[in-house]
Amino acid sequence: MQAAPVRANAIPTITDALRAVESLLMSGGQRTARRNAWTSVLEDRRRAKDRFEAQRVLEEVTSVRL
Repeated sequence: MQAAPVRANAIPTITDALRAVESLLMSGGQRTARRNAWTSVLEDRRRAKDRFEAQRVLEEVTSVRL
């Protein structure tokens, strides 16, 4: 009995499929603009999280000193 053959090609992910559809529907400039916008959203979320954490630390420090 032989072992099942190993696939040489990776199975496409949902992300790969969405990018393929995106490339069919949007021109290159639109894709770039959308990705840049999403990158900005992620960066804004990261900065908001950092601000929240800094505020929490400052409140802890000031409450300990009082």
